[in-house]
Parts: sequence; structure tokens; C-alpha cells
Amino acid sequence: MFLPTTAAEMKALGWSTLDIILVTGDTYIDSPFIGTALIGKVLAAAGFRVGIIAQPAMDSDLDITRLGEPELFWGVSGGSVDSMVANYTANGRRRRRDDLTPGEINNRRPDRAVIAYTNLIRRYFKQTRPIVLGGIEASLRRVAHYDFWSDSIRRSVLFDAKGDYLMYGMGEKSMVELAVRLREQKPVEDIRGLCYRGKIPPADYLELPDYQKVKNDRRQFAEMFRLFYHNQDPRSARGLCQRHGDRWLVHNSPAFYLSQAELDRVYSLDFERRVHPYYQKEGRVRALDTIQFSLASHRGCYGACNFCAIAVHQGQTIRWRSEQSLVDEARQLCRHPDFKGIITDVGGPTANMYGFECRKKTTRGVCRDKRCLHPHICDQLPVQHRSQISLLKKLRQLPGIKKVFVASGIRHDLVLADRKYGDRYLEELVRHHVSGQLKLAPEHSEPEVLELMGKPAVDLLLEFKKRFDRLSRKAGKKQFLTYYLIAAHPGCTMKQMQKLNQFVRRQLHIRPEQVQIFTPTPSTYSSLMYWTGINPFTNETLLVEKNPRAKEKQKMVLLPKPKQKIN
Repeated sequence: MFLPTTAAEMKALGWSTLDIILVTGDTYIDSPFIGTALIGKVLAAAGFRVGIIAQPAMDSDLDITRLGEPELFWGVSGGSVDSMVANYTANGRRRRRDDLTPGEINNRRPDRAVIAYTNLIRRYFKQTRPIVLGGIEASLRRVAHYDFWSDSIRRSVLFDAKGDYLMYGMGEKSMVELAVRLREQKPVEDIRGLCYRGKIPPADYLELPDYQKVKNDRRQFAEMFRLFYHNQDPRSARGLCQRHGDRWLVHNSPAFYLSQAELDRVYSLDFERRVHPYYQKEGRVRALDTIQFSLASHRGCYGACNFCAIAVHQGQTIRWRSEQSLVDEARQLCRHPDFKGIITDVGGPTANMYGFECRKKTTRGVCRDKRCLHPHICDQLPVQHRSQISLLKKLRQLPGIKKVFVASGIRHDLVLADRKYGDRYLEELVRHHVSGQLKLAPEHSEPEVLELMGKPAVDLLLEFKKRFDRLSRKAGKKQFLTYYLIAAHPGCTMKQMQKLNQFVRRQLHIRPEQVQIFTPTPSTYSSLMYWTGINPFTNETLLVEKNPRAKEKQKMVLLPKPKQKIN
């Protein structure tokens, strides 16, 4: 069942009011891959009346008022992507297409959507219920942060939006707890995963350098980010606080991760896996092609690449669903009227992190003095692909399933590190689960740049390619590896891009198409490097390319030259 998005749907359910109204920058796709839909279904399963307003018009009250005012709170999200990333390229050009908007035209998601939607609510509901910010845009902007689009340090989005609360991370437990406490009129300020504005911070919270200091002093900002980044794990993190003028951002410790049983329950909820009819009439939603018949097998990523924000939003500890839960969901897909027998993806942020994790991390939290995969794979991480081999085999043997693909990227270094099951896993992928191309993300070739990115050396990539090509030939299949590459990362020069070009042509034998200019998104180490011009791990000065034309030139080094027209 869809959550209501019109007054007529509320009436059909016998509801005169809603407990919670969720406002989002995406159109409403009722899918477990869409955060607003998932949180809405979790709240509904807990007994709350929930409605969704997707991409409300900013120039009138027609959308934002159509469900009335909630009894408990408003939930505001910019959507599945930070709105500034969704709206602008790395060189500041407006994007014409939005895969999460009907008709694919990028004309419905406002800039800084979390702020814009909060202002929209307050424009038409003056003294309203609490406004709770959530989703990835709020999560990554929850403390003072570098904002690439204004090239400045901005306050916590909770202050700029003037929201009442901010919920960071995945949020299921915290949002239900918030709703229960508000319904029972109990205090909410101690809920894990919640941020709020306060006059006095709790005495035992770790104080971050204040907003004015980090705005004016890049080294103070670097110190603030280090303290923030090292307090992300639920088992070891301290509560944080940061002064913003005469008020404090109070940042509670992260919510504990869902257990496997809890995760299974979330994904057992009834999702339509379609665009809501109210929005479907406005045109095709491209994102549905990717997520409609995909399975999310796990959350989190222990890669912790320096340019990636997953560690700050989903965490560095892998939580995976049970095999039975995924098999049950696949059986549900077989009953969907649109399903043609093809599961388009089984994965997570990185597909082959399913089913194993460091025992020390799950009991004590993430290590502060070393990473799981960089500069090499930690001895304490029990890398094994046996669990995913078993899962994929069971899925493809289900009646009604024709193909099961792994479309999420994989970590090739993990495959090579698994001496017992790695080769068998790769053979399983090659024979059964590659839809012509397998995605890898080496990002670069040069050691200095890879070190700044937190990525593995290219000798591992070449060994993986050798094995993949051999197994593909053995299987009689013409299959390829697709490589994601980054230009203009902090510390990357034109000379290093030229070396990367030589590497991909001579060693990988390709002219790459998946090349992106580095975009400094909030709350990543690479963005810290971009803003400060300093390597935060060595304190050495970095060359950081900030000229848009020079960035474009770095990218164009790798791309095929356009063919000249012959008159």
C-alpha cells in the first residue's frame, strides 16, 4: 500500500489528520531504496499515520498544505542525493536531468532543499509542530561544514534551516523513538542519533571548535573535522557540541545499528516498488529502472575512501540481512505484476562486503589508529565470499527468477585477499551475475593520488583484470570491466592525469567513459583537503586545482576526442 499523498487518500483510510508528514526532494517511489519511503513505512508499521509530500511547489501553498498539519512532527529531507550535488555539476553548471523527478527534467528540487522546505512549511504554518531534518543532505551537513557551492564554511544546517531537530544516519530506530516520545509528551533531547539547538550543552560532551573559529581558521576547521569524524561509531563515539553564536549545536551519540532481525523486519515491509500514481502521471522516473527489482543485501562500508561520505552516513560497520530475508524478498518480486524474472542488483554500497565483519569492531567500535582496507587489508578482517556465493546461488535457483545480476561495484582487492573463496566467487560472478559489464572503482593509477584517496594500488587491479578476463574466456562470454575514475582530486596534477591516461590505454586497453571531476561534498576528508590545501594525515601542503577550466582539462585528458565532421 502507498502512503497517502492526497486528502482523498487520507479520507479513504478514514483519517482526518496525520501524525507525521514527510516532505522530500525526490518524487515518491515506494521502494526500500528511497529513504523517505522506507522511514515512512517503518513509522506506519509502528502504528503512526504517515503521509508524504514529494517535491512540493515552492511558489504556492497548493502542495505543502494539501495534507493539513501533522499532529506530531514534519520530517524534511532533500532526497536521496544532496540537492546541490543533484542540481549542479562539479564545475557549477546546472544539471538538466534529475533521475528522481518525473519526466527527468531537473525543475522540481530546490537548491539547499532542506532549508527551502523548512522555510516553505513555516511560511504557511506559523506556529507549527516540530520540524525534523533528515536524509543525507541533513546528515552530512549536521555540523559546521565546507560548502563547495559557496566556497565557504557554513553553519550546521539545523541553524540555517531553523529546524527543531535533526536526525542523522539511517534513522529507523531514532525516528520511531522520537514519534513515540512526542506522542507521549516526553522529552526527546537524549535520543541517540539526534541533534538539537540548545542554550547549554551537556557537561560530558566533547566540545568542537566553535563555528566562528572554524570559519576563519583552516587548521581549526581541520581539527574540528578530525574530532567529528572519529566520533561516528555507536559503540565508541562521545556526544559532541559546537557553539554557533549564542547557541549550541548538541550532537548526541549515533544510534545503535539495527540487528539482523531488525534489518530483516524493515525489508519485509510491504513496498509497492512503483512511483505513486499521483506523480506517475507526470512522466517517467528514470531511477525506477535501477531500483525497482534490486535487493539491498547490507549496509555500511569499511572502505572509508577519503572522497566518500558513506562512512559518516551509513557507518563503517557492515550489517547484513539474513539469507532467508533476501530469498523471501526475491519471492515477493516474483509476484509483482511488472517483474520479468530479472533481479537487477544484489548489493550495498560495495556488493562484496556481504556476510563478514571484524569481531573487534562489532564489540568495541571502529579503530581510530587504522583503517580496515587502507593501506592494506587488516588481518582482523575475516574476508570471505562464501556467504555471498551461497546467497546468489539460492536466489538464481528460485522459480520465476531468470537472472540475478550484481550491478553494485565490488572491491577487487577483497576478492584477491580471499584465498579460499575469492576465485570461486569471481567465477560465479563471471558465469552467472555479470550483465556484460562489472563495475570497479580504481579512481586513479598514480600512488601519490591513490594514497590521498585511500584506494588500493594498481597492481591489484591488474591482477584482478587478468583473472576476470581469463574466466570470461573460459566461460565463453564477451564481458568487460567498467572503471570509475576521478579527475582533479586534491593533490592530482595534470602530469598525473597524463600518466593515468597512459595506464588506462596501455594496461587496461580502454578509452574510459566513466570519468568525473572531483566534487567536494560535505563531511569527507577529501573536501577537507580541498578547502585547507593540506594533507590532514601528514600536514603537508597539497596542490589543489580549483580553476574550473583546469579541472575540465584534467578530465578531458582521459576522454575520447570528438570526431571531426567532414564537409
